[in-house]
Amino acid sequence: MDNKPKSTLPVLVEPPKGAQPHGPLGHGYFLGETKRQQALPMRESLAKIKNWFRANSLWVMAYGTGCGGIELRPLTTARFDFERFGMAMRPTPRQSNVIIISGYLAVKSLKRVIRAYEQMPSPKWVVGLGSCTINGGMYWDSYNTINRLDLYVPVDIYIAGCMPRPEALLAGFGELMKMIKRGEANGWNHYLENFDWYKENQKKVINDWNMPDYNW
Repeated sequence: MDNKPKSTLPVLVEPPKGAQPHGPLGHGYFLGETKRQQALPMRESLAKIKNWFRANSLWVMAYGTGCGGIELRPLTTARFDFERFGMAMRPTPRQSNVIIISGYLAVKSLKRVIRAYEQMPSPKWVVGLGSCTINGGMYWDSYNTINRLDLYVPVDIYIAGCMPRPEALLAGFGELMKMIKRGEANGWNHYLENFDWYKENQKKVINDWNMPDYNW
């Protein structure tokens, strides 16, 4: 004989009055949903997990290409502490997956940036810091600087300003992390698919090309 006390709570079949419209109760629906959630395919689930790991372990190459390099130092201090987001500075391209083009970029420096970028393991991301990476900034008509970075390397996110403060850098990194999690930061793949186009643009401005066409 079952002596367990029976529940006196009413069994709801329809949503309570005034509730958000959703599917029948007891059928696996969440509040506000009219369609039952389906499990993601294994391939898509793994991709989401991998992107989450990648977004939360950004290793930034410690390379200041211009005046914006001074804004990178405070990020490692106690005030901003970007390591709490899983980011860290690394000394070599082989250990990094993020490169920041910090301000103006001379043609001589572009050659080194290309070599460093191609030596970084994929997936990898490029952050354009400051107005100079977008349109040349105050150096827009200079003979020895470039005025549009994405013609030479794929840029995943721009942080505008002259020069953006560390808070803006953190906000930019936060947006980059969201893009990676959504699977939208795929500049490295675009670089491989359009490799000849990028090389053609690079060689138009670099006159002393004395390195291999690819550096990985």
